[in-house]
Amino acid sequence: MNKTGKILAISVSTKKGVSKTNVNSANMIENHGIDGDVHAGNWHRQISLLSLESIEKMRLAGLPELNPGDFAENITTDLQNLNQIQIGTKLKLGKDSMIEITQIGKTCHSRCAIYDTVGDCIMPREGIFAKVLISGRIEINDSIEIL
Repeated sequence: MNKTGKILAISVSTKKGVSKTNVNSANMIENHGIDGDVHAGNWHRQISLLSLESIEKMRLAGLPELNPGDFAENITTDLQNLNQIQIGTKLKLGKDSMIEITQIGKTCHSRCAIYDTVGDCIMPREGIFAKVLISGRIEINDSIEIL
């Protein structure tokens, strides 16, 4: 796995279980998540990440219209094999923000709007979840460094 990459998209929503809206930048808040996102809060899945590589798999499987944010991920990256990162790994995002990986994949108890629209959801298999350790502002094309 490469040790560096970049943020390809930042996505937020005010409702759970739906595709997120892409934004140009966002404020990361320590021990909270992305300002204004429904998943922010005092828990271990404040931020979600998915690699473009994972989205490409779904595009090749017959869903070419998929875009970053369609799987409700907050940050779409260009990091290859992102789903092989270890829990506890810290990532620096942009100039100031730092997150810690807390979970890989998740259990989906019901089929959400994403599954109903897309026919599958890769977040349970390839989504990465993290908590914010250091606040800061992130923007599209900011660097990601695996520490």
